[in-house]
Amino acid sequence: MTPLDWLQKNHEGIVRNLAELVSVPSISTDGEHGPEIDKTASLTCQQMREAGLQNVEILRVGHSLPYAYGEWLDAPGKPTVFLYAHHDVQPINYREQWLSDPWHLTRRDGRLYGRGSADDKGAIAAQLGAIAAYLKTQGSLPVNVKMLVEGEEEIGSKNLLGFFERHKQKLQSDVIVVCDTENVEVGLPCITYSLRGIVAAHVEVKSAEIPVHSGMAGGALPDAAIALNAILGRLYWGNGPLPISGMYDAVRPITEKERSAFRRIPGDESKWRKEYGIAPNTQLAIESGLTAYEQTWRRPSVTVIAQEASSIKGASNQVLPKAQAIVSCRIVPDQEPAQVFESLKNFLTKDPPWGVQVTVKEAGPPVKWWITDPNGPAFEAALAAMRKGFDRDPIAIGCGGTIGFVGPLAELFGGAPALLMGIEDPASNAHAPNESLHEGDFKKLMASLVNLFENLGKLSANKVK
Repeated sequence: MTPLDWLQKNHEGIVRNLAELVSVPSISTDGEHGPEIDKTASLTCQQMREAGLQNVEILRVGHSLPYAYGEWLDAPGKPTVFLYAHHDVQPINYREQWLSDPWHLTRRDGRLYGRGSADDKGAIAAQLGAIAAYLKTQGSLPVNVKMLVEGEEEIGSKNLLGFFERHKQKLQSDVIVVCDTENVEVGLPCITYSLRGIVAAHVEVKSAEIPVHSGMAGGALPDAAIALNAILGRLYWGNGPLPISGMYDAVRPITEKERSAFRRIPGDESKWRKEYGIAPNTQLAIESGLTAYEQTWRRPSVTVIAQEASSIKGASNQVLPKAQAIVSCRIVPDQEPAQVFESLKNFLTKDPPWGVQVTVKEAGPPVKWWITDPNGPAFEAALAAMRKGFDRDPIAIGCGGTIGFVGPLAELFGGAPALLMGIEDPASNAHAPNESLHEGDFKKLMASLVNLFENLGKLSANKVK
């Protein structure tokens, strides 16, 4: 039996493994699900052992949430492949919109629904499925494998770089493989070669020390919430560049070759409107002359991701003295995070309405962008693997999101190539209600990983860059 035959024969077992992972609400964002995160780390270790990995253990650094680790190193002289995934997930939002239990993997219309099914427990199952396919049929892998499954990705991987530094020798590898990115449409295999970074600012407006009855002070005391919204309203960019001075000084232009490649990728405004669920009569905010791909992959953006002044449930007739928001910027090559933050801070604090106090602080550590040249032996091996696995020519794409460790880890491994192979698609709704994984693409990704191991196994460890 070949590894690909094994995958086909044992698919339902792989889905059951994914269902076990999905059933645990390993939410990392609220600090209230520590036992569940511990449980998914242990469950991941159990599944690693069942797949055939060795030296499986739970690792931590400082007070971090748990990492699951396993390896198979019995292919001397062959490349060592570092597989990354994460077992923590986002909370359940808009519960009333879920069509099935988010913690029960549900098969419906060719998709597997559940929180974490796509982001990123599906990647755990896919990577272990490919490993098991080889070890259960051939007794060995054509490459060495080190697999790390993190428990803090959804809270910014705040301990990951420290973890890498502490365990540098243990983790040292020749190729990095991450399955936490998107295919632009179902059935079209994509390898991601650029990621945006992120800079976030916490903005607080203060007009007084205490709230005052609006019947006594309304119209006299500056309203902090209105002042904040006047400030945030200045961010409106219409269909042009962001109005923040200095924001584009270092932005790397899109080359004509890239622009031509982006514009051959399937997608138009009607597709994006449907995928994004855009309300009728609402215009896209894309800069004139750009496509959504160019805009979200290679142009900076700004989003108000949180705003707070008073709760609607507890509202009363008061003039509010304080209001706050978090403004999140996605940054692109070659922007410097510190410079972007300073530009944003200067923009938000300049000439405040009524002279209110405006304080701007970093809302978490910034993360740099990443971009690589999608050429060389490792990329050729990956593209050939995906072409065979999906039976369709793969394409190289950008990503508007952030995976902060990719660049630093590649540097830590001496310039190791990073292969970001898509598992999600526009309908996956990661972080949103009815998150799902397309089951056909799930199968094709596993086949592609089997092919990747085979292709990389034809190279020596020093011939993959």
